[in-house]
Amino acid sequence: MGNRSWLAAISGVAIGAVAARAAYSVFRRRPPVGEEKTWTRTNHRGEPITLLEGPAYVAAAGLAAALTPGLPPRARAAAVLAGVGSGVLGGYDDIYGSTASKGFKGHLTALARGEVTSGAVKIAGIGAVGLTSAALAGGSRADVLVNGAIIAGGANLANLFDLRPGRAIKVGLLTGAPLLAASLYGSRPAAAALAAVPLGAALALLPEDLAERAMLGDAGANAMGALLGLAASARLGRPARLGVLGVVVGLTAASEKVSFTKVIAGNPVLNRIDLLGRRPVPR
Repeated sequence: MGNRSWLAAISGVAIGAVAARAAYSVFRRRPPVGEEKTWTRTNHRGEPITLLEGPAYVAAAGLAAALTPGLPPRARAAAVLAGVGSGVLGGYDDIYGSTASKGFKGHLTALARGEVTSGAVKIAGIGAVGLTSAALAGGSRADVLVNGAIIAGGANLANLFDLRPGRAIKVGLLTGAPLLAASLYGSRPAAAALAAVPLGAALALLPEDLAERAMLGDAGANAMGALLGLAASARLGRPARLGVLGVVVGLTAASEKVSFTKVIAGNPVLNRIDLLGRRPVPR
């Protein structure tokens, strides 16, 4: 059983990493939707940056979820749906979204005015993806509701960290690595596979992110967060999952009032981790 867990972990990371580099190379030559300028944005330095890292992450994570050994059919389907479904909805917001409405409050306020924003479509869609993925993975009705909320909430929360180079991926790695280690220690192949799937692609694309050549965007961040939420749902007991959900909800609510960037910059430890591997900040 232990060997099967290691095989699942190594395969998930390797498939995700190789697929991510291949997909990124292909998408830079031929974007999946529109032209390259469709995916070009201006970063925090005022420099152009591509969002094509996101579709590359979604494609790689989807392939890793489909091919990594150790996953029962229903868990495999849940992983593919969580990663690809959330990623596609995030990509929709990347292409068609605007900055007029931000956060849950902004999108709900616009909805109250009768305006259906791309963000509102994404929120509703990712909620449905989370619940469906949780139902596919199995469990009681209560577990499905909790797990679905973790998957959807994780997708949204990961995106809130994608404001500086490498930050969202670092958060993903710091979250996913303990889940993977716990799954290996507990000899649980399915949980190990689910934790490995989002990590391989993230590791492979981290250099592009840190170098400020590319960023995850909504597509990549939503996919990574949803997959990590699914991995947490598979590995943790109900009390721990309720705790995770509480943290996700709390941080999401705090983001409406507090700048994560300012909080991180004000904490020496978090700031050092945030700056690790990045280009120097101009003074």
